[in-house]
Amino acid sequence: MTKSIRKVVILGGGTAGWMTAALTAKVLGPLVEIELVESEEIGIIGVGEATIPPIQQVNSVLGIDEGEFLRETKATIKLAIRFENWGAEGDSYYHTFGSAGRNLAFASFHHFWARARKAGFGGSYWDYDLNYLCAEAGKFAPTQGNDPIWDMPYAYHFDSALYGRYLRSYSEKLGVTRTEGMVADVRRDAGSGDITELLLRDGRRVAGDLFIDCSGSRGVLIQQALGTGYEDWSHWLPCDRAMAVPSERFETTLPYTRAIAREAGWQWRIPLQHRNGNGMVYSSRHFSDEQAAELLLANLDSTALADPKIIAFRTGRARQQWNRNVVAVGLSSGFLEPLESTSIYLIQSAIVRLLHLFPHSGITGQLVGEYNRQSQIEYELIRDFIILHYHANNRGNAPFWRDLREMEVPERLAKKIALFRSNGSLVQDQYDIFMEPSWVQVLMGQHIMPGDHHPLADSQSDDELREQLANLAALKARPLPQLPAHDDWLRGQVAQQG
Repeated sequence: MTKSIRKVVILGGGTAGWMTAALTAKVLGPLVEIELVESEEIGIIGVGEATIPPIQQVNSVLGIDEGEFLRETKATIKLAIRFENWGAEGDSYYHTFGSAGRNLAFASFHHFWARARKAGFGGSYWDYDLNYLCAEAGKFAPTQGNDPIWDMPYAYHFDSALYGRYLRSYSEKLGVTRTEGMVADVRRDAGSGDITELLLRDGRRVAGDLFIDCSGSRGVLIQQALGTGYEDWSHWLPCDRAMAVPSERFETTLPYTRAIAREAGWQWRIPLQHRNGNGMVYSSRHFSDEQAAELLLANLDSTALADPKIIAFRTGRARQQWNRNVVAVGLSSGFLEPLESTSIYLIQSAIVRLLHLFPHSGITGQLVGEYNRQSQIEYELIRDFIILHYHANNRGNAPFWRDLREMEVPERLAKKIALFRSNGSLVQDQYDIFMEPSWVQVLMGQHIMPGDHHPLADSQSDDELREQLANLAALKARPLPQLPAHDDWLRGQVAQQG
């Protein structure tokens, strides 16, 4: 017999728990009671400092003022990720949030650029991308105008611990109850197998109808209590360690993330207002913790503020991200390394999906099945996009990179690469957060070039196409002289909130 959901219990705080609490309280308000259980004894990972543009949708739904958000979370702007040494040693390219050139209905801009490239003109593909131009120039301000050619999508770098604290304050104002305590036992209904209550160490009981597991990689509810099982993807993504260390902030704050390929993994550099975030993601089979620490500390651009902290992980996902009356959100639902800054997005996506499919009169197999179907596809598509970075490398014969270059990739990804290599075509998959411009930038940035182009790209002469591209590049660059330096814009926004 189904049961109406009157009380939601969230286990775990941090970004996952408090984002879940904030969005659920904002959307469902007085319709459900929300209680969040967390313990100060359990630290949060707090590595996820880079985001992608959908974070703005969360802030918009919550009614968060951008200036206040920037001040409270020590945030900076992110226009792109700069990938260094991925295609080959010494290479670099940007995966921006923007879109190069201007698309036609049946032929995207990269087809016209590919035709020009074969004819020996057209310059760099990124010359036609405003996000790239601003990233290189260190400039930023939100662009406004009627012409979408000047759209400049952006996200943020922020201190995730401060963000969690900010969302806690927001949630409590909406009536979310916070309970401090460690879970000693999980009680289940003898008949249905559903979780009925959490028993805390001090004897208190927290009962609920729907439980959201934000307990991190421990998966206290989804794995330890329900034994859901885990789908391991480490054969495609062998990195299993992250090492993080903060350092002093730079004098100039770059409006992009840096992802630098190393011998057995990669290094991140993320600029914040008060410090820099740095880290290594690496394979412990190819690199020791000592080697990773030595390499990371030797390649900081500013003085370290603490000792490196190691986080072990296993790439993959829970076999069911909604099992019985438990929904896993955040690291309890799975882990995809932070190469494309998707960790916080996956928290957001899981909550939004749950709110769309939220039970009315009770949990049904249809709701659970649809939630899990969408979650699985989304995770797999992000997984494939990350695999692409590793697989499409030309970094010589280092065992880590050679094995990734030679491995058999998932069928969907293999077909996508083959189609693009053949004629530049890309098919947008449902639930893929990465649109065509993202795939084009990574594919071409790592030397997978289209062998042909759409016939519409042949509708002009070389001279006409050369003139069109020159005009387009000039049009894209037009806002640049009027835009302030990124740091100047940040100071202005934060000062307004002071």
